[in-house]
Amino acid sequence: MAEFMNVGKVVNTHGIRGELKIMPLTDFPEVRFAKNAELFLFTPDNHPVPVTVESARLHKNMYIVRLKEYGNINEVEKFKGGIAKVSKENLAELEEGEYYFHQIVGCTVITEEGESLGTISEILTPGANDVWVVKTPAGKEVLIPVIDDVVLDVDVEQKQVKIHLMEGLL
Repeated sequence: MAEFMNVGKVVNTHGIRGELKIMPLTDFPEVRFAKNAELFLFTPDNHPVPVTVESARLHKNMYIVRLKEYGNINEVEKFKGGIAKVSKENLAELEEGEYYFHQIVGCTVITEEGESLGTISEILTPGANDVWVVKTPAGKEVLIPVIDDVVLDVDVEQKQVKIHLMEGLL
């Protein structure tokens, strides 16, 4: 079974010609919703349907997407509340020092002294920078800001992140 990554949430239909209003959940919406892009639309009951983008346009922070396979509102109603995904094999290449969330969650966090702090359980995106939620062996949660002064090294192959413990972080 292929693994999928979320790229958008189907918020509603748009018009009568079978267009969908999709809220992007990706850093690459211009790639994911480009003409001829291949997506999988998961209905709210989690049934995947392969589709191809005919056209898309940005409208009020949402993408209005027309699919080649569907031509009227009645055919696309079933996707309302569903999720647009791509297979893991279709992930966009990232630049050096950039990572997908799924590569970071589960990584062990160690200090520059070699002390294990815990495992990244979640990533928060409050605004200026991401924040990693690290669950310690004692069950406590520690919030680590993803900034150059704190994150020293990320090794996704070894599932390990080295950080500098700034004063006041713990």
